[in-house]
Amino acid sequence: MKKGAFLFVCVAASALTGCVQVTAPDKPIVINLNIAIRQEVLYRLDQASKEVIEENSEIF
Repeated sequence: MKKGAFLFVCVAASALTGCVQVTAPDKPIVINLNIAIRQEVLYRLDQASKEVIEENSEIF
């Protein structure tokens, strides 16, 4: 293929390509997150610990 023909094919191909435009939206993007966070803390005391707490209730 000749150099001129190759150049013509490249220019013609570039003329047929689409144009991509990226623009910012007019309104802000809103994301609604409905998340329920639940935390549970469980304490399990053995019998000796319960007795110590009952004997020294003024400390605890």
